Amino acid sequence: MGIGIGSATEAEVDRLNILEATRLAMRRALQALPLSPDFLLLDAVTLPGLSVSQRAIIKGDGLSCSIAAASIIAKVTRDRLMVEYHRWYPQYNFAEHKGYGTPDHLRLLRQYGPCAIHRCSFAPVQHLLADNMAAFHSVVDRV
Repeated sequence: MGIGIGSATEAEVDRLNILEATRLAMRRALQALPLSPDFLLLDAVTLPGLSVSQRAIIKGDGLSCSIAAASIIAKVTRDRLMVEYHRWYPQYNFAEHKGYGTPDHLRLLRQYGPCAIHRCSFAPVQHLLADNMAAFHSVVDRV
């Protein structure tokens, strides 16, 4: 069958929400396949509007080898992207925490503030941005 990889940008996640950005990435992965599938097994999420039959399976990566394989491919692809992001923004240590909300990631986010690849819809980034705006308005109000 082949492998198709799709992704959604940070801006798309912020604009659409995580579920719809996931669906967008899944559609892009389908478009990237060398052949059209006859049937889709999906991990918990359905893709509305497709003509191909599908079945969403809760915790599908533990029940289906094909879903588990897709999950592994997605994780390896994401990890490689995070290593590339580390080259662009080494101060955030993306190569180590891979963008997960680890204590180290959150500490570095507080220390350096968000960069271009941080999702503004990620709660810690929202809080930092809100705090910065409050501090900005406090300074402006004093002027």
